[in-house]
Amino acid sequence: MSKTDIRICGMGGQGVIMSGMVIGKAASIYQNKWSTMIQSFGPEARGSTCAAQVMIAESPIGYPYIRKSDVFMVFSQAGYEKYVNELKPEGMLVYEDELVTLDERVPGSVTTCGIPATRIAQEQIGKVITFNMVMLGFLAQNSNFISFDAIRKSIIDSVPKGTEETNLKAFDAGYTYEAQEQ
Repeated sequence: MSKTDIRICGMGGQGVIMSGMVIGKAASIYQNKWSTMIQSFGPEARGSTCAAQVMIAESPIGYPYIRKSDVFMVFSQAGYEKYVNELKPEGMLVYEDELVTLDERVPGSVTTCGIPATRIAQEQIGKVITFNMVMLGFLAQNSNFISFDAIRKSIIDSVPKGTEETNLKAFDAGYTYEAQEQ
């Protein structure tokens, strides 16, 4: 695919914007692709719906706004409700399966991948705040638009100094998660 449109959504404080930054940096710096990111959020710092739109392309991007996403990564039910109708019929939906309930609005042709990222972050890492990195690992496992190594390098460059090892451990936990048949 020459261009991939990714929408990440959830609630403020869940690491939505950081996830978009990691993906965009992985593509543009570590895979020599073109990338844009646009973020949106409510007036509250935490607790309001927020989103990141990331485009990755093999050539310059002329229009950076996503109309319909190829990949929809969902961290919260409120984010799902707001953006589910903007997923392409042949797209991929990656979601936190203990926080998000899918419904009939997801076309049957969409690939759905759910993971209990919050529980994994708590039980395996001991820090719920790393659940976005678990989600990124799961996305990397289930997609082919960005490489495992590029995302790991981007995480090291993007997270606060001193937290790199913890965030990489969370990423690896998501990457190695074996999804159950749904």
